[in-house]
Amino acid sequence: MMGRPGSASTLRRRAASAALAAATVVALAGCGGAADDGLPTINLYYAPEENLGAVVAACTAQAGGRYRIVHRVLPRGADDQRVQMVRRLAAADTSMDILGLDVTWTAEFAGARWIRPWDDASAAEARRGTLAGPLESATYRGALYAAPKNTNVQLLWYRADLVTSPPRTWDEMIDTALRLKAQGRTHRVITMGAQYEGLVVLFNTLVASAGGQLVPDPGARVVVDASVERAADALRRLATAGVTSPSFSNAMEDAARLEFQSGGGAFQLNWPFVYPAMREGAPELAAKVRWARFPALDHSRPSRVTIGGYNLAVSRYSRRPAQAFEAALCLRSAAHQKHSAINDGVPPTIESVYADPQMAEAYPMRDTILAELRDAANRPLTPAYQNVSTVLAAALSPPSRIGPDTVEELRDAVQAALDSKGVLP
Repeated sequence: MMGRPGSASTLRRRAASAALAAATVVALAGCGGAADDGLPTINLYYAPEENLGAVVAACTAQAGGRYRIVHRVLPRGADDQRVQMVRRLAAADTSMDILGLDVTWTAEFAGARWIRPWDDASAAEARRGTLAGPLESATYRGALYAAPKNTNVQLLWYRADLVTSPPRTWDEMIDTALRLKAQGRTHRVITMGAQYEGLVVLFNTLVASAGGQLVPDPGARVVVDASVERAADALRRLATAGVTSPSFSNAMEDAARLEFQSGGGAFQLNWPFVYPAMREGAPELAAKVRWARFPALDHSRPSRVTIGGYNLAVSRYSRRPAQAFEAALCLRSAAHQKHSAINDGVPPTIESVYADPQMAEAYPMRDTILAELRDAANRPLTPAYQNVSTVLAAALSPPSRIGPDTVEELRDAVQAALDSKGVLP
């Protein structure tokens, strides 16, 4: 979820993608990879990604005529992607080979035995150099069930013309916004508060930043402790301090981006896609905007920020699992993660890619992203995550109404979701 590239670099990125594609066409011609040549097909079911075709073609060329990879484009919406794959897998569809899974789906698909655990050799290659947070999202009950292809974390974006240095804690951010408000200056803290996954991500980040974890492992009961209470209090304070937008309780990612981009806020908590979009749509404002680590809850520990991203899994029903594992490793190799990062704005999961000089322009904030990724948080890694997310979003919405009973409501609702009682995800 990184958004569009900035206009200054769009042509260079398209040229780079075209060059990779052109080189791949030559390679394919050399190995007889025509579309009707009868090669076995490895079907990749993956979300729309503008420049993924060049990577798919390069990996087909690397296969040396043994198989061809075809990108079967899933719907743009995450819910629609999941529904299409679940229906096909429930019907034991043998045409599915590699699956692009949101990080919150991997445990669900593994628990349902829809995807295969990775063998030792392939798993070792997938783990090599991969950041711990994304790798954890691809693991279920100690076994690797997917290879992390890309990841993401939210940052604090702030107006350097309004504040000289970024707030380091949640309370500092709110207090600074209140001071700006008292001075009659732009002051709002803009982020996502609608009843959907974005609110769950925000709450999960606050819980993790307080040192907690709602569901410690797939088979555990919900843990509602002081960290959950602190997270609920922090979210309530933001919602009631008078520093959020009137649309906070209805805001999703792009609405938050547009409000900040139009000059409506001093701070924004959002994914890095907002920066290239701002450089393209509001370059004068972008020149005033800086980034920093997501604010911590206090000075005793840094924030732990919830990751996003996609993992590559191999379907249990694939007729060519060995080739599918090989192809998946190629698709998420360091070189191809760098290509996707620069051209499609999806942060890599392989740590060494961040040091590549070509990343500097596409990711001027890459050091901050990497610092957050090194100790990032995952959402509950449970097969029942869709249920958990549904009840969490409902219990926390609207954030301004969080009260003394909210934590107990969360305990009961999340446990019921884990037990699959009375929830319609």
